[in-house]
Amino acid sequence: MSYDDYLAGKPVIVTAALTGGVQGKEAHPNLPETPGEIAAAAAACEEAGASIVHLHARRDSGERAFSTERFQEVTDAVRNATDDVVIQHSTGGTGAPDALRAEPLRTDPAPEMASLDMGPLNRYDRLTSENTRATVRMLHEEMRERGIKPELEVFNDGHLNESLAIVDELDAPPYVNLIFGPGTLSVPHPRSLLTMVSHLPENAEFNVLGFSRHQLPLTTMSMVLGGHVRVGLEDNIYYRKGELAESNAQFVERAVRIADELGRPVATPARAREILSL
Repeated sequence: MSYDDYLAGKPVIVTAALTGGVQGKEAHPNLPETPGEIAAAAAACEEAGASIVHLHARRDSGERAFSTERFQEVTDAVRNATDDVVIQHSTGGTGAPDALRAEPLRTDPAPEMASLDMGPLNRYDRLTSENTRATVRMLHEEMRERGIKPELEVFNDGHLNESLAIVDELDAPPYVNLIFGPGTLSVPHPRSLLTMVSHLPENAEFNVLGFSRHQLPLTTMSMVLGGHVRVGLEDNIYYRKGELAESNAQFVERAVRIADELGRPVATPARAREILSL
């Protein structure tokens, strides 16, 4: 994808990341945690224009859950509450053993997409996600067996190297999620985004995720560069400085307005499936 795609008015895919697995209601009272809350948020985001929902599962306590059973509850609730949205499960797992990482891939039916972290990263003071090559390979093989398209999660330049090394093994087009933020993530700056995009293969579709205050500028820049965007309370709880967002849907509504101003139509779920060859 490129600036030419922007000029041509190629549709932009909006992904809503609804809850995540780290922060909970102590950070934002409207962050959805139960299957019912997550489903209601998904329906509101689909109504606002999101074509993909990125799902995590939570226990009744609000802590992150990895089990197939809990993901089944969440995904069933989302499917019942939405019309046609693409379901994407997270396989990320800060500090989680490999034995749990594949469980979100085993729902019935399988999710159409799943995230695939491309290498190690640190989060906060004591959380590390190792994501060894063996772990990445194991998750990728199970995705291929179940017909699940991986979203390659690129948290820094080294992860981009790892992604480029397996592009030939992927069903076209490869879908790369470029992630910017603190710690071991890519430096959240427009220069970083330009560099990362310049190294992508020509046939790749890319998405941009910016944590916290970087969400708005970097996702807007992605639209100008022909890319797609991910927004939501998983990545950012503030709508603007000092003001908590009302909901996940509020972020989607803003992304849709910006896309409209830039002359890029927002992809329906069906159009998103065509673009990503799901």
